[in-house]
Amino acid sequence: MKHLGNKIAFYALIAVVAINTPAIAEKVIIAHRGASGYLPEHTLPAYAMAHALGADYLEPDLAVSKDGVLVCLHDMTLESITNVKDVFPDRAREDGKWYVVDFTLAELKRLRVVERSPNRFPKDAQLFQIPTLEEMIQLTQGLNRSTGRDVGIYPELKDPMFYEKAGFPFAEMLLEILDKYGYRGPEANLYIQCFVPATLLRLRNELGVSLPLIQLISDHAAQNALVTEEGLDKIAAYAQGIGPHKNRIEDDPMLVERAHARGLLVHPYTFRADMLPRKYESIEMELRTFLKEFDIDGGFTDHTDVMKRVIDALD
Repeated sequence: MKHLGNKIAFYALIAVVAINTPAIAEKVIIAHRGASGYLPEHTLPAYAMAHALGADYLEPDLAVSKDGVLVCLHDMTLESITNVKDVFPDRAREDGKWYVVDFTLAELKRLRVVERSPNRFPKDAQLFQIPTLEEMIQLTQGLNRSTGRDVGIYPELKDPMFYEKAGFPFAEMLLEILDKYGYRGPEANLYIQCFVPATLLRLRNELGVSLPLIQLISDHAAQNALVTEEGLDKIAAYAQGIGPHKNRIEDDPMLVERAHARGLLVHPYTFRADMLPRKYESIEMELRTFLKEFDIDGGFTDHTDVMKRVIDALD
């Protein structure tokens, strides 16, 4: 009886641990601006390539055109990633920059997206247009249908206060499009990300959004409060996870565990094969460290194929 009692106690303990331990989710690959390590960022070919390489999510950063159309661009200005200086030489503001919000969609479609990095796709190649968010979603859903995969989207509300000040209901514009294409409720295959807590809080509380939200956290001191115990508690009340700069995790190896203890996912950014931190011999080494030792739930990468290969090889 004593042995039987010990066995019962042992299995009871195992059951309690199992109940209180979150299920181990598959590590997800977020294609940072599409397959941006191989093709100019935020172009339809870059999204299509990332889909083919095995991404779980495609990331469109969002900006707003003069006539109120959401387009896929990382910056609020155009000079770094398009030929706007050649097409519209006289349309810069006094600060010498060409702002997306100063151009209609028709004008933006006249531009060609060029490579940002000097060591990637040839910078003089002008083959690609700026896509709208709707075009990006149509491509993603079309590829899902033709391939049988279920790749999600991971849109970012970039610089929300800038566009709101310009008169655009940025968050509502995104929600309208997401609803149109069937992204509804907490089970939707997407995450909405933003660096601004007030924007995510408004989505959750004022607009009543039940879609999954991710609080991005930069490595700037201004966002240090977000990774304190109190900060993580607050995030857990409105978001499903955090997207910290990967330096945050290296500086605080317990950050992932502290986030997980609050039920938060951790998706750090950005893993790049050609911009490797000196401490790592290869991107594979860096990814294995974050995936296994730090136990992240996934991450943003410019090189989807490399991250997929590393994840597939994990024990």
